[in-house]
Amino acid sequence: MPVRSRRYPQTRMANTPSLDIVSRVDFAEIDNAVNNAKKAVAARFDFKAAKCEIDVDEKEKKLKLVTEAGKMTALIEIFTTAAAKRGISMKAFEFGDILPGLAGASKCEAKIKAGLEQEMAKKIVKLIKESGLKVQTSITGEEIRLTGKKIDDLRAVMTMLQKSDLEVPLQFVNMK
Repeated sequence: MPVRSRRYPQTRMANTPSLDIVSRVDFAEIDNAVNNAKKAVAARFDFKAAKCEIDVDEKEKKLKLVTEAGKMTALIEIFTTAAAKRGISMKAFEFGDILPGLAGASKCEAKIKAGLEQEMAKKIVKLIKESGLKVQTSITGEEIRLTGKKIDDLRAVMTMLQKSDLEVPLQFVNMK
């Protein structure tokens, strides 16, 4: 007859599959993409002797682009190509309008979407509940905790969210 230990009681919660839904951006990869874009700009003939700046502000989560008038769309294209090569989703950037700057230059700012905002998290939870899968969700800060009885339900939610057209890149971490 097996003896149950009082020291380590069995709990059902320990065996419940769970995962976290997050939206994270690796700023080191963004820095690498910026450096690659700067190298590409230096090698292009149409940017010779043109002043171009690409700066990343991690605290404000912004990307600042400055170049001569008429060359901003090309600079944005060069950066987005470099970012895509580094594996950064284009959903992570929200480019603003191209504004005129000083001395015939133009500037553009891009917001870097890092972390799930509250209304986006609520939208994701609503999508999950509408799917009819038997999972529980809870919003904690900038991430969503997803738990269910079966790991296949969690995988179904993952594929459903990957196929949905959300404005932010999603990652699924801490799958247990």
